[in-house]
Amino acid sequence: MNNKIIKIAISGALGKMGKSLIKEIKNFKNLKLNSIFIKTKKNIKKKDFKILKKLKKNKTNIYTKINNTTDFDILIDFTNPKNTIKNLNFCYKNNKKIIIGTTGLSKDNYLNIKKKSKKISILHATNFSIGINLILNLLKTTTNKIGKKSDIEIIESHHREKIDSPSGTAITLGKCIAKNMKLNFHDIAVYNRNKSNYQRKKNEIGFSSIRAGKIIGKHSILFSTIGETITITHQAFNRKPFSQGALQGAIWIYNKKNGLFTINDVLKNDKF
Repeated sequence: MNNKIIKIAISGALGKMGKSLIKEIKNFKNLKLNSIFIKTKKNIKKKDFKILKKLKKNKTNIYTKINNTTDFDILIDFTNPKNTIKNLNFCYKNNKKIIIGTTGLSKDNYLNIKKKSKKISILHATNFSIGINLILNLLKTTTNKIGKKSDIEIIESHHREKIDSPSGTAITLGKCIAKNMKLNFHDIAVYNRNKSNYQRKKNEIGFSSIRAGKIIGKHSILFSTIGETITITHQAFNRKPFSQGALQGAIWIYNKKNGLFTINDVLKNDKF
């Protein structure tokens, strides 16, 4: 673990993940919340105003635009694709490291991230929890044993405000399965059977999405054969696992000069 104090900046600090990161960062002695970025300083909700007031008291800088400062070592971004890419370009220009937890990124976005990682360090994951990344390892074993003998379904549930569907985590799980079956993910992924008039095809991976209430995140993967069904499930009860993973990742990535990394790289080399 690095003994140097690492200056952290958070984009979308008043969002769900932003608030969770602010809450958790105090538990990491190596990290200092130096700056936050918010949409506007006008018409702030009362509960959010209290957060900003406390941060200001602790000498955290508050900005509405990322180009207002370069006084940070690592930017953590769990916002939206457009804002994330803008922040990525800024970090690239100013040689800053960035942690990306944004989902719904396009193929071009991923190519941009990969290109920028040749100069700066980027840690990107669709899910930063230990549990999901352990499940990815379980999926490798399960898929190798019974993947092509099973009907595979992925069911994901999130809060009603989540925009992208299926979730980035669900896509990651599906891609892991397809890779281990040595099949093209896009050829076997099925997102909607509403207008389908055919019997299920071999090796399909079906996706179902639920958007309701305040569900933090639940993912279930079903491997169903003629005689039995195996279900692997992960459920998050709060955003703490995601925040802890991102902050631990910040410590890990600090000494990396450049490269594109995943949370699995952090798990291999560090203890949570």
